Amino acid sequence: MQEGSFTWGRLEKQYRSHQKWVDGTWVIVLLVAAVLLFTINLGQLPLRDWDEGTVAQVAREIWQAPAGSMRWLHPTLGGEPYHNKPPLMHLLIAWAYSLGGVNEWTTRIPGAILTAISVPLLYCIGREIFRQRFCAIYSALIYLTMLPVVRHGRLAMLDGAVVCFFMLMMWCLLRSRRDLRYCLGVGICFGLICLTKGMLGVLLGAVAVVFLFWDTPRILTSAYMWIGMFIGIIPVAFWYGAQWWEYGQTFTNVGMVGQSLSRIWISVEEHSGPPWYYLLEILKYTWPWLLFLPSSLRLSWKNRNFSWAKLVLVWIVVYLIAISLMRTKLPWYVFPIYPSLALVMGAKLGEIENLPLLSSYPRPWVIILAILAVIAAGGSIYFSWGTASKSDLQLIFAAVAATMTLAAILAERGDTQFLRVLFWGSYISLLLLMKSNYWVWELGERYPVKPVAAMIQQETPPGTKIYTSNPENRPSLNFYSDRNIVSASIRELQYYWRYKEQPYFLLDEPTLNHLQLDSANLLDQAEGWKLVTKNTGRL
Repeated sequence: MQEGSFTWGRLEKQYRSHQKWVDGTWVIVLLVAAVLLFTINLGQLPLRDWDEGTVAQVAREIWQAPAGSMRWLHPTLGGEPYHNKPPLMHLLIAWAYSLGGVNEWTTRIPGAILTAISVPLLYCIGREIFRQRFCAIYSALIYLTMLPVVRHGRLAMLDGAVVCFFMLMMWCLLRSRRDLRYCLGVGICFGLICLTKGMLGVLLGAVAVVFLFWDTPRILTSAYMWIGMFIGIIPVAFWYGAQWWEYGQTFTNVGMVGQSLSRIWISVEEHSGPPWYYLLEILKYTWPWLLFLPSSLRLSWKNRNFSWAKLVLVWIVVYLIAISLMRTKLPWYVFPIYPSLALVMGAKLGEIENLPLLSSYPRPWVIILAILAVIAAGGSIYFSWGTASKSDLQLIFAAVAATMTLAAILAERGDTQFLRVLFWGSYISLLLLMKSNYWVWELGERYPVKPVAAMIQQETPPGTKIYTSNPENRPSLNFYSDRNIVSASIRELQYYWRYKEQPYFLLDEPTLNHLQLDSANLLDQAEGWKLVTKNTGRL
């Protein structure tokens, strides 16, 4: 009897060791795949407006601050107090600047690495809530191959870091059901979210609380949970207290209300949209995985008594309703919902993996895959002809077309290999897109900023304020030129020209002709913009 118990205990120990080895291998594989996809060609394209240019400028001013200054605590933008967001991400970028200099790669690498880490973190969450490893693997792979996740994760933004901290918080929360000491990690991660994007931490914390209230309410009364929250809130309270101490009511009006809370009831900078704005964002950018979403949601509702279904339903419903009711709408606000969509679809694909061989998968799946193949093939043909010829885009669309075609054929035959084809094809297609110069497609919507910035930097003294006729403020131009460039109306430009001793104007051709400036000295021109100043006889 004792010998049998010893044998079973030994076998169980070996089984657990094997499971840990397999999980560790998957974590490493997913991390390597994610780091490659999130960092390839990371520094070849200029920073975009608004987010990247602003974040980079704040980080550089922290890095350039004199030794012993409090710029790390009280960040600035163009020399003025920056109240928009807490500076955790800006500090990481400033640290990257100290190691590798100021460039696009060092600006984007902290966020890219944190977002890459979120991929194996999602696998770990899947291992906590799913019985089958396949569900966790599929969830992580879906998340890894979602276009908006890869694109926004590579940009110098705050959202990739927030999602990474939130997923680490959810993993600690799930682990705390077996070991309450993990509640300490929940509180610390909550603090990191708040130090990255302020009030968003409250919303994501609400998602965690609603899930616990439904699934494991006893954790809410755990002393470890309250101790962890206290530890996490201390640095947050310190930072906000330091801002109030330094700026007083100005920080409340600008930092708390104007830049954060007011986004709930007013449209900031005209970024508005209908309540279904984020549903359209999901509809536009989550193919081909979107074809599994309806059946995945039905599966989660059917299994709503299980923890995994409770988690994804709360995550999707609470967060999506909250951001949909906000008046300010921005595409990256929906970023934190993508991991939950990946989990719910991973559960469905795990179920498919265990089904017996079918004669065919649902007809709508095959039809949608075929339609995607036709659209991608059309894109490849379009970019191979005439003036629209672009070999990179031709290759990318060809890869997508081949993936969707083969996946449709295998799905029609009832072969589960169609899922492997979708994963590999989507990964290769995204890798080709990120290797190209088209992944930041917003750059093509405005004039190239770097030649104009180089002209300004060469022709104007450091610290000069430059007035431009462009009504749209471009933070990336401020960053690359290292000058403060301010939009001004025709009347304001006329006033500055008359009363300032040495004004510098960045003007388009029609505005320059309209102003008819006296004693104007054209310093240089680039990309249709002319840099002029007043000829005072000293030039």
